[in-house]
Amino acid sequence: MFFKKLLKKFLRIFLPLGLGIILLWYLYRNQDIGSMMEVVRRGVDYRLILFSLGFGLFGNVMRAFRWSLLIDSLGKRVGRTNAVNAVLGNYAINMALPRVGEIWRCGVIAKQEKIPFTKLLGTLFVDRLLDWVVVSTLTLCLCVFNIGFFRKFFSENPPLLIEKAYQTATSVWTYIILALLVVAVWYVFVKLKHFSFVQKIKGIMRNIWEGFKSLWVIRNKALFTAETLLIWLGYFFYFYVTFFAFDFTRDLGLRIGLITFAMSSISVAVPVQGGIGVWHFMIITTLTAFGVSKTDAGAFALVVFTVQTVWLVLTGLYGIIALASTKNKNYG
Repeated sequence: MFFKKLLKKFLRIFLPLGLGIILLWYLYRNQDIGSMMEVVRRGVDYRLILFSLGFGLFGNVMRAFRWSLLIDSLGKRVGRTNAVNAVLGNYAINMALPRVGEIWRCGVIAKQEKIPFTKLLGTLFVDRLLDWVVVSTLTLCLCVFNIGFFRKFFSENPPLLIEKAYQTATSVWTYIILALLVVAVWYVFVKLKHFSFVQKIKGIMRNIWEGFKSLWVIRNKALFTAETLLIWLGYFFYFYVTFFAFDFTRDLGLRIGLITFAMSSISVAVPVQGGIGVWHFMIITTLTAFGVSKTDAGAFALVVFTVQTVWLVLTGLYGIIALASTKNKNYG
């Protein structure tokens, strides 16, 4: 049993990390490391890189405030300071265990604020759904006005995940399995509804749904919308300001900055620590499509990812320590 648990933890941590590192090696294996290190040493205005970090922190604080509004709509007021620290800690934990940070975020607030965990999980679904809507909308708009870039990108870099999704969606076995699942769920909840474990599952699902419904019962929808926009404005400038720290990206302009930002946002959805490897691939491929050399694009991705990752870990550790030392609710 101990060995099995250890193996699961090992696979959860090192399998995605290993895949990311392999992709990283693939991207940099033929790079001119000497020229790249010269860019890293002499071709970067690190003052601007450091300045950009404030926008990332701002975006995460706005995310915490928006999440607090969702929780408040459940009739459970949450301390804003605790929410901010939980969101910051969320990102640090995700660096070690992809997607575990979100569960930890709900768990620590459930304990601190005495709110049912499953209701918080429902608000988290809303939080992530809104991220998907924003990134999808931005990418779709950029596709419409930059169709040439996206056509070239997908022709030169076949989207294997999309191909797999298409194959799955068109397979008859997919629909057979779905039909069997529907029948199984119906049987459990209708024919076995008197069993205690079914009642517990129903209770959990009701709590999750109640948390999910929080989006429709928010009192201050204008503030919620403003905070959503501020989150993504913060994230965009967190990334785009770094363009001005390098000679070869400084003059690329807002349009290319938006495209590169959208591609980097897509990569973060992949369950790998910090998007390592996948993020580098998206950045390098996008920048080279707009005339940046592979060496320069590789240096850009290396510097920005490293500095921002260290920043996320440091602020996240602060959030975790602050929550651990909090004894009383803070409604600041």
